[in-house]
Amino acid sequence: MRKYLFGTGIIGALTSGLSMLKAIREGEPFTWRTALAWLSWAITAALAVGAIVDIRRAGTGHLVPGDSPVAGHEKKYLKEHLEK
Repeated sequence: MRKYLFGTGIIGALTSGLSMLKAIREGEPFTWRTALAWLSWAITAALAVGAIVDIRRAGTGHLVPGDSPVAGHEKKYLKEHLEK
């Protein structure tokens, strides 16, 4: 579980989300740039969670979609999972 929570994608999404929340609390106006920043944050968070799901699926022996960054490395993740 620790390897999923401390992945760079999750840490990056959390830090960027916290900085945007701080800006809202300080009374920054909501502009189109702010909307794009929140959209970008949502996409980043979704991709990070998707990568975690793909790593988990590959580690349990399931196939992952071809567009995943994990595709082609399923054996590596399954081997790591079986060694534990």
